Amino acid sequence: MPELKAGTRLKSTVCTTEVIVVKAPAGDVPVTCGGAPMVPATETVAEKGTPSPDAAGGTALGKRYVNEDETLEILCTKAGEGSLGLNGTLLSLKEAKPLPASD
Repeated sequence: MPELKAGTRLKSTVCTTEVIVVKAPAGDVPVTCGGAPMVPATETVAEKGTPSPDAAGGTALGKRYVNEDETLEILCTKAGEGSLGLNGTLLSLKEAKPLPASD
């Protein structure tokens, strides 16, 4: 897969999950969904597999997912059964930043 950059669209090979990369680290990083590598959204997937049991937490539409140091940020555009991962570690849901109080 080519190097990730902001705007890259990916889809899962094991479920219906589709994402857009919002922020990407430098270098070639393997993004996974359901334990299987994701492919460019334009690529045809002949036969979908099933998500790995340890990566089957699901993705939620419209939510952003990040790695631990927040060098990778992904926006889910189509929900699915697989969990997103990077280098074997699952991504976490990005929390919304609280707005300042307007006293």
